[in-house]
Amino acid sequence: MSFNIALSGIAAAQKDLNTTANNIANVNTIGFKESRAEFADVYANSIFSNGKTAVGGGVTTTQVAQQFHQGSLQFTSNSLDLAISGGGFFVTSSELGTQDQSYTRAGAFKVDSENYMVDSAGNFLQGFPVDKEGNSTSVSLTTTQPIKIPDTAGSPVKSASIGIQMNLNVGESALDPANFDPADSDTFNNSTSVTIYDSLGESHIMTSYFIKPLNASYTNESNWVAFYAVDGEPVNVDTAGVYDVDADGDGIGDTSFAGRAEATNPKDGTVWAGSVLKFNSVGAYTTSNPTTINTEALGSTGANVLGPGADGTQSIEVNFNNPTQYASPFEVTELTQDGITVGRLTNVGIGSDGLVTASYSNGSTVPLARVALVRFANEQGLTQVGNTSWKASLDSGPALAGEANSGTFGSVRSSALEQSNVDLTTELVDLISAQRNFQANSRTLEVNNTLNQTILQIR
Repeated sequence: MSFNIALSGIAAAQKDLNTTANNIANVNTIGFKESRAEFADVYANSIFSNGKTAVGGGVTTTQVAQQFHQGSLQFTSNSLDLAISGGGFFVTSSELGTQDQSYTRAGAFKVDSENYMVDSAGNFLQGFPVDKEGNSTSVSLTTTQPIKIPDTAGSPVKSASIGIQMNLNVGESALDPANFDPADSDTFNNSTSVTIYDSLGESHIMTSYFIKPLNASYTNESNWVAFYAVDGEPVNVDTAGVYDVDADGDGIGDTSFAGRAEATNPKDGTVWAGSVLKFNSVGAYTTSNPTTINTEALGSTGANVLGPGADGTQSIEVNFNNPTQYASPFEVTELTQDGITVGRLTNVGIGSDGLVTASYSNGSTVPLARVALVRFANEQGLTQVGNTSWKASLDSGPALAGEANSGTFGSVRSSALEQSNVDLTTELVDLISAQRNFQANSRTLEVNNTLNQTILQIR
């Protein structure tokens, strides 16, 4: 009996040594959770035995329990490195389209050859689908999908409108719009440019020229003329405006002298047809002529400013967003357009709520997915499968999915990794303790052997 007791002690000490050695070996393993060997005494009893004199039968290992307390965070320069600050596990799958999922705290992710986020073993990080606003459309574990980061941002969208907000200086010198020449800055007062895109995503420069015309001021109103060009070629307004000319100087527009907002380049005879902007006596914008400023189809202009294959029916609506005419220098405070070209991936950001967004060279930011997290009723019941991953079991209970920063789920930290939660000092002390325990049980075995030898030598 005593031999078995000593052997159980040696086996328990060996299990303690193995557990401690494994913890020490993984002190630098990202996402590793230390284990603790737990023991219980062996005691046999029956209804007819004398419990007061019974001796235990040794020791047995009841469980090697993982300890899931938080490890320290190590910050990196890789935005795809993720750590969970608080409760929860990342969800990974070994193949596309499979529901065979494993769970991990190790967040050293990277992009594979097909732009999926994967760990070092090639397992795919799972995320919840999101809408265009970045809101999760489902938080069910069965709807999670591998997170993919496209290197391009969709299809190009041709520009349909531009928006301009500015101040025109009322003190500018008046010029004759009929002499307008974009190559001669003395024939216009101010200009501003914006990049627009055709249906193929090709960029073009649209320039707006502003001229304060001669005799354009009369009672309570002042006019400006605007001409437009794309890549230096005239783009006429589909219905040219009219600016009033006060020919006799009485402060009243003489409609008999009304002229269209047109100009003919004196060098090459190019005809420019533009719009008229109207301001009141306090410099506020009142209207334009035409009221809605639309250009002619860009493919119908004399030089056809669009490249081969582009949609030639494209036109641009020019919207002046409450411009002003004050006694201050020309200033553009807003200049926008609604087209986009094909964008190339420039940056990936992951928020504390797990939302993965991609930024592209065309200025668009696209929400891709939300990193899925799961938790368990009994974390210590999880089954280890290696590579710092676990699977659900009957003891752990089913995986409960949710979003980061909600309920009992922790937050996701980008550019960070969770280090092993092993305390090396404690493990070294435990190692010494386990070694002494092993030696003591070995001594017990040796003493038992000596006693048996003594008994066998009795004659």
